[in-house]
Amino acid sequence: MQIVSHIIHTIPVFDIKDTLKESIHFFQNSTYSHVAINEDQKLLGLLAENDLDSFDENKKIEDYRRNLELFFTHKQASWLDVLEIFARNEANIIPVLDEEGHVLGYYDLTDIVGVFIDTPFFKEPGAILVVAKGTKDYSFSEIAQIVESNNTKLIGAFITDSRTEVIQITLKIGIDNFNEVVQTFRRYNYTILFGNKEDQFLEDLKERSDYLDKFLNV
Repeated sequence: MQIVSHIIHTIPVFDIKDTLKESIHFFQNSTYSHVAINEDQKLLGLLAENDLDSFDENKKIEDYRRNLELFFTHKQASWLDVLEIFARNEANIIPVLDEEGHVLGYYDLTDIVGVFIDTPFFKEPGAILVVAKGTKDYSFSEIAQIVESNNTKLIGAFITDSRTEVIQITLKIGIDNFNEVVQTFRRYNYTILFGNKEDQFLEDLKERSDYLDKFLNV
């Protein structure tokens, strides 16, 4: 999916020799977390809005060179790569560079999230299922086989959490045979963390628990 049409060309890029007053004025009149700083017309780094309170506005940006952050993307990058850069840097704006390191413009987080929301993962009807398994034990081919072997459509899947030994995967699947899919995942030793349709396994456990409570109260 191409996202180059979302590049914003109206946000300024400051030079390392500019005073901080200009960038402070920019932040005061926007909600952006960062702004790009050039040196010799190429990206040097980004000034963060959160750092400005400790800066002297009468000094030049160059005086705070060491405080600049560095992250960017290229116009060839996919929307998923760009989302990852947003997440890793806790930013809502990312400079887009050409092959020579010149800033072409910026991506806005809201625009890229909008691209994500327009994908079939969100727009196509289905059920959400979150599963977990050991990082060395899972495979996407196995996950697809589990879903499709129950005559259910796999709409999308992505890793939503990864710890030292356990990985969490969020799936969107067709609504047909949902409980059968859940039971098959359990047989393959996946832990079910969330399912937005009724899980017959949990219902069975509840019924057995209710029966045991009645028995003990006799």
